[in-house]
Amino acid sequence: MVSTDRFLAFAAMSLLVIVIPGPSVLFVIGRALAHGRRTAVATALGNVFGSYLLVVAVAVGIGSLVERSVALYMAVKLAGAAYLVLLGVQAFRHRKELRASAIRAVPTGPARGDLRTVLDGVLVGATNPKGVVFFAAVLPQFVNHSAGRVPLQMLLLGLVPIAIGLVTDTLWGLTASAARTWFARSDRRLSLIGGAGGCTMIGLGLTVAVTGRAD
Repeated sequence: MVSTDRFLAFAAMSLLVIVIPGPSVLFVIGRALAHGRRTAVATALGNVFGSYLLVVAVAVGIGSLVERSVALYMAVKLAGAAYLVLLGVQAFRHRKELRASAIRAVPTGPARGDLRTVLDGVLVGATNPKGVVFFAAVLPQFVNHSAGRVPLQMLLLGLVPIAIGLVTDTLWGLTASAARTWFARSDRRLSLIGGAGGCTMIGLGLTVAVTGRAD
């Protein structure tokens, strides 16, 4: 259905876009710095789920509507930005609650905590302006309209950047969490890195709010 040439070309395009750190990557890094490896991996997983929701939206025609409408685009962008700022403020406020002993212990948090973390990632991934633009503007260009089943082609092609994003986001998160573990030799250092993670998310949210399409 989708030719090998189109598939490889889209994969190359996706890699070029994904390797440039955007809202999702910075969000994963911020969560890793503030909460550690387990949260980073769960956030990365949620991010790719949220991103694939954008693929589904484009496949059924919603994504292109958002891309053409300034009002809808701004609503999606500002919702994501506000949520990032909220999470960043929470991480900064609770930075002094982080303890080195807790970092060195084996994580045994409740399943609900992990689920909420994944859902946080889903929301950020689904409201990522970079993802909206990429999937709405770039994905349709690699579909073979003469072959039919256009929505199915989009759903299949959309798995390519999702797979790439899962690998790269996870690597970013693990790298950031490793740096956090190094800082966890003292409660003071851990508090500083937790605050840095919160500030990263706040700054990211503000950046998302003031950047984007100019029309």
